[in-house]
Amino acid sequence: MKLFRRCQRILILVLLCVSVFAPVVFVSQRLKNLTPNWRNESIEDLSNIKYRTDSVKLSVEQESNEGLKEPRKVLYEDTDLLSAVNYTLKKDHVDKESGNVGDATDMLERTTNGTKYESNEGDKKLQQRQVSSMSRGKKQLNKQDQNVHSQSRKVIDERIRRKKDARPNRAVQHDQNAHSRLQKVTKKINEMKDQVIRAKAYLSSAPPSSKSSLVKELKLQIKEVERAIGGATKDSDLSRSALQRMRKMESSLSKARRTYPDCSSMSKKLRAMTQNAEEQIQSQKKQVSFLFSLASSTTPKGLHCLSMQLTAEYFALAPKDRQFPNQQKLHDPKLYHYAVFSDNVLACTVVVNSTVSAALKPEKIVFHVVTDALNFPAISMWFLLNPPGKATIQVQSIDGFEWLSTKYNTRLRQNSSDPRYSSELNHLRFYLPDIFPALNKIVLLDHDVVVQKDLSRLWSVDMKGKVNGAVETCRESETSFLRMDTFINFSDPFVAKRFDANACTWAFGMNLFDLQEWRRKDLTTLYDKYLKSGYKRPLWVAGSLPLGWITFYNQTVALDRRWHILGLGYNSGVVRADIDRAAVIHYDGIMKPWLDIAIARYKDYWRKYVNYDDSYLQRCNIHA
Repeated sequence: MKLFRRCQRILILVLLCVSVFAPVVFVSQRLKNLTPNWRNESIEDLSNIKYRTDSVKLSVEQESNEGLKEPRKVLYEDTDLLSAVNYTLKKDHVDKESGNVGDATDMLERTTNGTKYESNEGDKKLQQRQVSSMSRGKKQLNKQDQNVHSQSRKVIDERIRRKKDARPNRAVQHDQNAHSRLQKVTKKINEMKDQVIRAKAYLSSAPPSSKSSLVKELKLQIKEVERAIGGATKDSDLSRSALQRMRKMESSLSKARRTYPDCSSMSKKLRAMTQNAEEQIQSQKKQVSFLFSLASSTTPKGLHCLSMQLTAEYFALAPKDRQFPNQQKLHDPKLYHYAVFSDNVLACTVVVNSTVSAALKPEKIVFHVVTDALNFPAISMWFLLNPPGKATIQVQSIDGFEWLSTKYNTRLRQNSSDPRYSSELNHLRFYLPDIFPALNKIVLLDHDVVVQKDLSRLWSVDMKGKVNGAVETCRESETSFLRMDTFINFSDPFVAKRFDANACTWAFGMNLFDLQEWRRKDLTTLYDKYLKSGYKRPLWVAGSLPLGWITFYNQTVALDRRWHILGLGYNSGVVRADIDRAAVIHYDGIMKPWLDIAIARYKDYWRKYVNYDDSYLQRCNIHA
């Protein structure tokens, strides 16, 4: 009998050893087979595998009564893996840029519930999983491994396909991905904000004299939820108590839903709240627009100081000291002539300095700066003190053009509160043949541009018998896109029968004009005709641009887009690579580079052509 019992105990021990160590060997063999595949997969791909098996602690009761159970599978949400994915993405960002992929097994060791496993703890939990899966055997393990492998492979194939089909503009994709990630990580916060809105709508439905417990409960829950949200920017910032308050609020809203079942009344309240919010948004937008417009049209204190200082110095000079050198070059048609119409000292400085700095032959450059009588002394004094190297410069006042009063009537200026559109300097561009009668060609530059490359090749552009050379703005995919009917009233028969609304538009800012063709076709007279017609009835808006479109209609040749890039004064999404390739960059819009409201990322392109160490700038507190 004793011998029998000993044999039975030995047999039980043997069976127990086999049952324990056989799955260990099998699982370790399967892991070896899987590891090489995982090593070839990126960390980002593995982060998409959103499930794991929880470790199970076995007890004597389970072994004797219940038997061994398979580990419970837990489906993970993206928010659960957020910390792990962020960690791996930051660490491997440089590797991904260079084409390297991190080791997936390192990621598995680093990121499980956001903690790092020690090797001993990992071995213990691995053995627990192996023991817990003994009752299911090899079939389920094989099936699970196949599912993991197939799912990983599908993720990899899908990512490869996306990379092949990806657009070149990665900045747009990055913004879209960031927006989707933001929606995921702020889901709970948005739900809590919606709860507050619904609670306030229910309160507005309650009678004014109501002091029921439900009203008090809703008011209390609104305060609690708003306090719970606080300054949280993502769901992970919320505490456990915040989620508890969210559940309590939902319970209170359920009571309110039963108490106030009138759906039509509730919808009216919500519509009224929505309309009120929209009106507030529109009011805020109008205020922002007004303040931006005010800032763009107001001369900064430093620029006003600079003009006053320079004007005083100019009138202190003797008449003979007010003359510029090399004035014999002003009428030489063989040289490269540039014109700038401006009332801003610093703006003119940047245009001249950048053009001369980029020129291969600066001695062949002649700059013609035209301004008004008020700013003529200041601009003249600046260039007398800061001559543009080997280039020649001329400063003229619009009051010196005696012929202009007979051709351009100031009463015909468009009614506009924006001086950019109603200024005589803005319309002076249509009288270039009269201002420079001895010249054959000229390049007109706006005062809010920076020249980055040599422009001498413009004089060899084939104009094909046209008058104006400009960069087109008729590509719908670009932010500079404009249609003819944007500023022109095509409902008027006078306009509709003369122009095509689908004709390609172009930009002022850097334009090459063939003055000989201009004179031959008498386009200044045509401009004057259109200006007088627009004074009688509303044919267009926004100043000289629509007038340019119709004056040079069918008289414009398209320049290569690299000559002139737009948008630096209103679009913060201009790609730096496009800016660096461009010959001329244009700060069109109201956010000019000399204003505080300028787009910060583009300011350095303009600043480097201003000498902030100049004593006048220092005196007027003008700094970079």
